[in-house]
Amino acid sequence: MSFPLLSSSPVHKNSHSFSRPLRQVVPIFWILSGLFGSTARATDLKPEAVAAFDRYIAATETQMDEAARANQFLIVDRLPDIERQNAYDQLHQGQPFIEEMHTEEDHHPIPIPKGLIHHWAGVIFIPKETLAETDAVLRDYDHQEKIYKPDLRQAKLLERNGNESKIFEQFYSKSIITVVLNVYFDVVEKQIGSTRSLSVSRSTRIAEVEDFGTPEEHERADGKDHGFMWRLNSYWRVEEKDGGVYVQTESISLSRTVPVMLAWIINPLTKSIPRDVLLHLLTNTQKAVQASAAASQYRIPRRGR
Repeated sequence: MSFPLLSSSPVHKNSHSFSRPLRQVVPIFWILSGLFGSTARATDLKPEAVAAFDRYIAATETQMDEAARANQFLIVDRLPDIERQNAYDQLHQGQPFIEEMHTEEDHHPIPIPKGLIHHWAGVIFIPKETLAETDAVLRDYDHQEKIYKPDLRQAKLLERNGNESKIFEQFYSKSIITVVLNVYFDVVEKQIGSTRSLSVSRSTRIAEVEDFGTPEEHERADGKDHGFMWRLNSYWRVEEKDGGVYVQTESISLSRTVPVMLAWIINPLTKSIPRDVLLHLLTNTQKAVQASAAASQYRIPRRGR
C-alpha cells in the first residue's frame, strides 16, 4: 500500500528512542511484495526471530506501562517540553504527528536475528468528537473494510467475550504481483476512566493466500511463506480532551530481512512509505469518526417536531 504524502499534512520528522519519549497494516508488506515478491523464495520463520520479537514486544509494553503511570498516555506526552508543545500545536492545526519508534534495553538496540522489526506510531486530533463515538467506530470490526479499502479487503468479528475479541482481517496489495494475507487477531479493549481507552491486537495466525480470486483460493499451509509479515501487534489509544479526541495507533511487525542486493532500493522506502501508510490510516479513521458522529446527530429527532 503506497499513498502519496499529502502536502497539506506534514508529519513530525524527528525520530526518538521509545525509552526517551501504529490496526495498522504493515508498510513493509507492500514494499517487499512490490519489489521482490515475484522472485523471493519461500523462507522459514526461525525460532530466534520469534524469540527476539517476543523480547522486543515485552520491553515495549513494559515501557508503555511505565509511560502510562507517568501520565504520558500518548507518544507526544513523552517528548521534552518544547517539542511536546510544538507537537500539540501541530495536531491542533490538523497535521498528524508520525514517527518511527525504537525500543531499547539499557540504552542498547534489541537485536533481531533472521528478521526485521518495523515499529511506527502516529497521532491525529479530531476536534469536537467524543471518546464514545470514536470507540464505537474503532470497535465496529465488521465494517472496517469500508473505512480502509482497498487495502483491507475483509474484516469480521469472529467472537466477543466482554472486552476480549477475536477478529479476522484480509490485507491486499497489488503492484508487480498480487499479495494477500489472512490475519487473525486476539484483541483486548480497556476503558481507563471517563476520558481514555486503549485496545491491543496481537496476531495469532498470518497466512498467505494463494490463487486469490479463483475457485482454488486457499491459505498456504506448508509452513513456508515469503516472509512479508510474520507477526503484527497493533496498539490503539484514544483520549478525549482539548475539545476533541486524540487517536493514536502504534504497530510493531516482524518480517523477513531485506536481500542484500536490494537493500539500497528498499531501505530508504522503509522510512518513507510507512509514513504515507500511517498518514492515510489516521486520516481515514478521522473521516470515519466524523461521518459517524454526523450521522448520529442527524438521527436524533429535534424537539418540537
